[in-house]
Amino acid sequence: MIFDYTVIWDSLPLYFGGVLVTLKLLAIALFFGLLLAIPLALMRTSRSPWVNGPAWLYTYVIRGTPMLVQLFLVYYGLAQFEAVRESVLWPYLSNATFCACVAFAINTSAYSAEILAGSLKATPHGEIEAAKAMGMSRAKLYRRILLPSALRRALPQYSNEVIMMLHTTSLASIVTLIDITGAARTVSSQYYLPFEAFITAGLFYLCLTFILVRLFKLAERRWLAYLAPRRS
Repeated sequence: MIFDYTVIWDSLPLYFGGVLVTLKLLAIALFFGLLLAIPLALMRTSRSPWVNGPAWLYTYVIRGTPMLVQLFLVYYGLAQFEAVRESVLWPYLSNATFCACVAFAINTSAYSAEILAGSLKATPHGEIEAAKAMGMSRAKLYRRILLPSALRRALPQYSNEVIMMLHTTSLASIVTLIDITGAARTVSSQYYLPFEAFITAGLFYLCLTFILVRLFKLAERRWLAYLAPRRS
């Protein structure tokens, strides 16, 4: 078997453009997903079933259905309704990038909400009692103690979610976006070199994964240093 990487070398600008698209999708999805996950996590920790129930149902449905199905529902499914096509949202919902970002943000929000909810529930009771002893209101308790503490402790689990979301962005190529996988599909279809095209895409994903893992390790070393075992 002879591998021809000359074509891959000439196609590197296409791959680098795909990297930018992938990072753009990832950043937007994580930003809005986390914004949605925080209130959902607070709802999930509520003792009231009227507050907890809707958040539980949302995370259960989103985590219980494939990401590909969710992407198809947003990009293809909504377009079948005439009311949607005639609404002011149609210019956005007919855009592949917008639909992909919405679908990815919805998906990651459900997983992130459960991660944060678990971290909130694991908050040491002493931290809460100390905050109450200082006379903090409930809102200030969440803003200054519970949420910052939970976000720090959730870093290891959240890093896994970020890596999974990076890999999930490869589905964007199915809705016509030229991300890393889309670049590989283009090269493969044009030059009939599927192995070279997709192994190159895999190497790009591997490099991005390595960078993200290192960044999260640095973040954990900074913000979770107090949880590390002390040396005698």
